[in-house]
Amino acid sequence: MTPVVAAPRRRLAPSPMTTSILCQKAATMSRISAPLLSALLAAGLLAGCSSTPEDKTAGWTTDKIYSEARDELNGGAYDKAVPLLEKLEGRAAGTPLAQQAQLDKAYAQYKGGEKAQAIATLDRFLKLHPASPAYDYALYLKGLVNFNDNLGLFSWISRQDLSERDQKAAKDSFESFRELATRFPDSRYAQDARQRMTYIVNSLAQYEVHVARYYYERGAYVAAISRAQIALADYKDVPALEEALFILIKSYDALGMTQLRDDAQRVMLASYPQSQLLSQNGLKPKTGPWWKVW
Repeated sequence: MTPVVAAPRRRLAPSPMTTSILCQKAATMSRISAPLLSALLAAGLLAGCSSTPEDKTAGWTTDKIYSEARDELNGGAYDKAVPLLEKLEGRAAGTPLAQQAQLDKAYAQYKGGEKAQAIATLDRFLKLHPASPAYDYALYLKGLVNFNDNLGLFSWISRQDLSERDQKAAKDSFESFRELATRFPDSRYAQDARQRMTYIVNSLAQYEVHVARYYYERGAYVAAISRAQIALADYKDVPALEEALFILIKSYDALGMTQLRDDAQRVMLASYPQSQLLSQNGLKPKTGPWWKVW
């Protein structure tokens, strides 16, 4: 059976009267919509203002705020502890509790990976409270923030140690620990600060030797001599100086500067008579970080 196809319907054009009525309605709606739109916008703004999150700490005492902040700190929720401590600092302004809030906030920022914010918080504390009994702790914490020896997820692959990275943070850390150990020698944090200072000095010297080695291995002997001399001039009694002397000897030899080579070798024999570098006639193979002591 052949399917029956329906005939297309004929679209009727609107009459002039219909068109006139539609135009009148559109004009009326246009006049109404303008004030209505303004009212709707105003209502939306008011609704937005009224949707501001409620401060759950509004009725809390300062002790309760501090207790909640400590719970967040102890639970590792540093991002939640910081705003609580900021509220506490404002409400307890001028009291020892406000000072404690600042220090705890700096610690939470440090543990939360916000190092720049932690340093800013500690600098503010040190400026505002020079006579605080916690001043030594603030210096110690500032040193720790810059000291961080966490080399990241892939450090065990590259075997990179602190001596191979930017040294500004290490120097800032050293200054904080130095001020602590000098001004507060009997502080509970002084002994650890001294140990970390020793590590930093070793690391800074090793950094110069690392750069000297880099230049030497690429045939830039003049640059290698310069960096080795910096290590020898700026640091005393650190392990890296043995290799610095050896790089000096090898670089002078490569440049044909035999007199300077022999002078450097005499110093090395006197300082390191049992040096394996001279016996094996080569630089130390790079294995693991030499500095890791804790």
